[in-house]
Amino acid sequence: MLGVAHDTAAVSSNGFGNALLLRLASLAPSSMSTLLVAASFCLFLCSASGLLKIIFRQQISPLRRLRGPPSPSFFMGNLAAMYDQENNNLIASWEEEHGSAFIYHGLFGGCRLMITDPRAIAYVLGNAYDYPKPDFVRDSLASMAAGHDGLLTSEGEQHKRQRKIITPAFSVASIKAVMPIFWEKASELRDIWLRIVDDNDATPAPPQACLIGTRIDALAWLGRATLDIIGLAGFGYAFNSLTDESNELALAFASVFSTARKFRVMTVLQAWFPILRSFRRENKVEAHTRETIRKIGLRLITERKTAESGLTYAKTSLEELGKDLLSVLIRSNLSTSPAQQMSTEEILCQISTFMAAGHETTASALVWILYALTKHPDIQTRLRASLLELPPAFSRLDDDLLRHEYLDCVVREALRLYSPVSSTMRVCAAPRGWDEIPLASSVTDRKGRVRETIAVRRGDIVSVPIAAVNRSKEIWGEDALEFKPERWLNPPSSINAIPGLWSNILTFLNGNPVNGNRACIGYKFALAEIKVFLYVLLRDLEFAIDPETVIERKVNVVTRPSVKSEPERGNQMPLLVRRVGAASAAPAPGVVKPKVGKEAGDDGNEP
Repeated sequence: MLGVAHDTAAVSSNGFGNALLLRLASLAPSSMSTLLVAASFCLFLCSASGLLKIIFRQQISPLRRLRGPPSPSFFMGNLAAMYDQENNNLIASWEEEHGSAFIYHGLFGGCRLMITDPRAIAYVLGNAYDYPKPDFVRDSLASMAAGHDGLLTSEGEQHKRQRKIITPAFSVASIKAVMPIFWEKASELRDIWLRIVDDNDATPAPPQACLIGTRIDALAWLGRATLDIIGLAGFGYAFNSLTDESNELALAFASVFSTARKFRVMTVLQAWFPILRSFRRENKVEAHTRETIRKIGLRLITERKTAESGLTYAKTSLEELGKDLLSVLIRSNLSTSPAQQMSTEEILCQISTFMAAGHETTASALVWILYALTKHPDIQTRLRASLLELPPAFSRLDDDLLRHEYLDCVVREALRLYSPVSSTMRVCAAPRGWDEIPLASSVTDRKGRVRETIAVRRGDIVSVPIAAVNRSKEIWGEDALEFKPERWLNPPSSINAIPGLWSNILTFLNGNPVNGNRACIGYKFALAEIKVFLYVLLRDLEFAIDPETVIERKVNVVTRPSVKSEPERGNQMPLLVRRVGAASAAPAPGVVKPKVGKEAGDDGNEP
């Protein structure tokens, strides 16, 4: 653990802190004041010890020899500027000036390695167990919902065992088995939006209004729909969040991800110094979320364990047993083989991990695809026309939809340009204490020396800017920042250098595991879900956006949209929705008929 939680400063809320509080409570007031001062001084010394260790390690790091942008602050380095990197094209400008491997500065001026070099990325991500997530990243993910024993936060042998157990739940056969759930929930969302649109159209508009669509927060509604899907498809749990806004687990997840957070110095300090996390504003929300997930998770485990125990004894063929994620997890819990076994605590962490990650990233991907189509109505029209050629009652609709060429181009391009996860961070944990990261293109260091590899020491942080690589002009050409689905009909050969799991983009991480596989285990599930939603929604609905609305990208684990002029409303994507072919007057920019239908978020319960 980085920061104060290391071998020589064992200060934790569960150990030293609790013992100290019990001792203080038993003392007289006069003694308490003295001991409070002593305790504060002790905590200060421990924190100072951790701080000195961090600063010392940073000063001896070989990364200090590399070039990089100047640090505007010794305290915060370049972190404030990087917080808005999704809106200011910062990484691309740094790469242009300093090359494909350079440093930026973190807390107390520490050097961190940024790599956009394809070979370096392949090496770091391919050797995932030698380059795990930093402890402060894992702690942050764990506190939000995932827990420390989930697939997202586990490392090494634990992660290897968990991934092997879970993989069958995301096989082609398993995904086909849950496709009906995708169709059901996509159709349910379409019908809700159609009712909202029709209710709005039935209300007379004021003379100055122009009928160009009903404002609907697509992000909130898509989040509800995808949460319903992962609940049913993964765990047999009905959130019913599309129709029931009071569902406790749906509200718990929504509270964690709904805020468009601002850069705060305290957030950075809390990442490095765990003792400061007790002062976090989100603590009560996160604690409630974890408590709610645990309560429901335990109920699901108990119910399914009883069912699976009976099936295991009654049936001899594994194929006859359930293939959904919870069935796979429960059978691992019942297994007598250590290599195939998960504890109840691990299963609880998997439930929270997949419920959170399984709906949040897909909802984000879908909302950015719809946003791209509103900015390019000609592409939206072409895609709709091609999807209308596939009749809904066609017996091979699932297979043909997943192979649909133009739909595939649109999805690939949107996931390239709008990756739901914008970056990932790793830390060198090489067993020998140091490593050499190979480069495809050499870089020149601060002393003018040409380097073919980058030397790193144990504890050095490495950042992989997923979104920046996906939008690199060096790889994709001068039109890299433009939404052009047709580029996938004849993609440039330069993209072959990118070690992406899918389609030579890093959106789902890498496809070249050497020592550890951290790529997205559910990417085929997500792609099928996305394509079904686009088919169902685009056949009956047209999407636009107010030309005066400026959408910004805000990162809170995933990249979510926010309206620049409405920061107080948090994350949202207000789209203008109408029935396909609905008549409209010539639109006046920025003028929208007032909504009448209930819009997610207007009652303060937006997920």
